[in-house]
Amino acid sequence: MTPTTLADWLAHCERMHPISMDLSLERTVLVKQRLDLRFDVPVITVAGTNGKGSTCAMLESIALAAGWRVGTYQKPELVHFEERCRVGGRPVEADALLSHFAAVEAARGDITLTKFEFTTLAIAHLLANAPLDLVILEVGLGGRYDAVNAFDTDCAIITSIDLDHTEYLGPDRESIGAEKAQVMRPGKPAIVSDPVPPRSVVAHAEAIGADLWLVGRDFRHSGDRQQWAWSGRDRRYTGLAYPALRGANQLLNAAGVLAAFEALRERLPVSAQAVRQGLATVELPGRFQVVPGQPTLVLDVAHNPHSVAALAVNLDQMGFYPRTHAVFGAMADKDLPGLMARVAPLIDAWYCCDLPLARAATADQLAAVVRALRPAIAVSEHGDPATALSAALGAADPADRILVFGSFLTVGGVLRQGLPRLAAKHAA
Repeated sequence: MTPTTLADWLAHCERMHPISMDLSLERTVLVKQRLDLRFDVPVITVAGTNGKGSTCAMLESIALAAGWRVGTYQKPELVHFEERCRVGGRPVEADALLSHFAAVEAARGDITLTKFEFTTLAIAHLLANAPLDLVILEVGLGGRYDAVNAFDTDCAIITSIDLDHTEYLGPDRESIGAEKAQVMRPGKPAIVSDPVPPRSVVAHAEAIGADLWLVGRDFRHSGDRQQWAWSGRDRRYTGLAYPALRGANQLLNAAGVLAAFEALRERLPVSAQAVRQGLATVELPGRFQVVPGQPTLVLDVAHNPHSVAALAVNLDQMGFYPRTHAVFGAMADKDLPGLMARVAPLIDAWYCCDLPLARAATADQLAAVVRALRPAIAVSEHGDPATALSAALGAADPADRILVFGSFLTVGGVLRQGLPRLAAKHAA
């Protein structure tokens, strides 16, 4: 029976392929060819370990401020699948995706696709058939075999590279960089936002003849507490307000975004005013998102040692809070002791939670890591993120802060009923 709802289609995709992650590109490319699927507008592809989501959001916000029609494919979602596909800065309606899932189903024949491959093709089919001026595609895992790499890019951005998904991408930054660099294309701009990129990234760009843009050579930024400045090959901006996305690492992402727009300036010009407006109004839930309340709530999808180290810096710069309560859930294949150690000195109580995915670490497993790191710390186990947040709120004073971090499923779990506005029991 043909699926009739988005939920039905997603369930159909789950059942189709014998394994959930199949690192190959041939099947995706073949179905793409059968669909005659191509983009007739500039495409920016964003790969990297950390900073991809923020980079996509800033690209989108600036382009929209410049008056361009923008389609964005970003993943994973926090709550609803439709968040993965935005047109004009807004998630598409679930029903708008149905015909595109049906088109992929008709084209694939006897080819089996993973859920990620199928949904990538469906969203790409929607974007290719929409009246757009720019398409932004975020790579999921690696680059070489990611379904997004079935589409040629007009400008690749490689954000910061660190150890994550090592079982698939390799044991070190050089191996991981070599995989992510495969999204580059000969003769096309390749923006590298990582200030110390693996040699493998530079070597691949040089080998294929990509137009390589490096921090410190082709573009740079500087700033003080009030404002920042950026300069590229032929363009410069001064007196810029800091991006609305919080965090010390966001200037690296913003610098790469401005380099991409300079590289594409002939096809996609943006004004200085659009840059200022786009950076000032950009939004991206779950990236060091600070929600005012009593106590303050901080949401962050940091889930590897590099991103959690950045989270720790950002938390440390927030100011004084008597106690910090952490709601935490993560996948079992992460370097849990490594990432938790980065933030542990700032945490006064842990609320570890189960997540609704087979490869997630259990709350008990997470709690054991906490106790090994800091034997005297308060730690408890909970069945889901919302329950853990409720427990943290019950123990917190109004002046405290609660951090919810780890997997997208952790942050999404507390957002399922909307953005929480906290009021601790002692608050007036």
